[in-house]
Amino acid sequence: MTGVALYLRSRRVPLTLAAAVGGAALIWALCLAFANERDVASLLVVMTVLLMVAVLSATLAGPDENLERTASRPWPWRRAVHLLAALVLVVVVLLATRQTGARFGPTALVVRDAAGLIGLTALCATVVGAARSWFLPLGWTTVAVLYPQDGVWGAIATWPGQPSDSGAAVLAAVVLALGGSVVYSIVGPARPAASGEAG
Repeated sequence: MTGVALYLRSRRVPLTLAAAVGGAALIWALCLAFANERDVASLLVVMTVLLMVAVLSATLAGPDENLERTASRPWPWRRAVHLLAALVLVVVVLLATRQTGARFGPTALVVRDAAGLIGLTALCATVVGAARSWFLPLGWTTVAVLYPQDGVWGAIATWPGQPSDSGAAVLAAVVLALGGSVVYSIVGPARPAASGEAG
């Protein structure tokens, strides 16, 4: 149990967890207080998923990734479980609102975007590091929800903003979820530049 506790603390999980859940709770409370409809607008649902994933991206690397790479621990499966736990957290928190006066959904939309964005964020963490891993998901999702496109290729390109029944959007999310998870689990986050290196 000590090893798990140390892992969670090194990845700043308690603080990040509180921030992610707290942010979602604040949005839910505002919707409950001011929205005219019981179902939260899909744009706000997608952006809430994005907010939670962006906050959780801080846990994708520890304070010393180089040290972790030298440790004799089975990191690939730990990283995979870490991503799965993040997915479960986002889905459970948002779908817990289904029985309240401000419902985040539909379920298929929440699961699709949470899985796809976590996979994309994990892939970005492998390439540019955890600190910047939320940049691309933020830009992509913002454009997708504001300017969703028609047709198969348009739906794939703007998958986060597509309706929950879009097969092309589901395909794009599955590819990103699986691809990002596999790459991150095996490779891990990008190594930080050495402090002595020239910029």
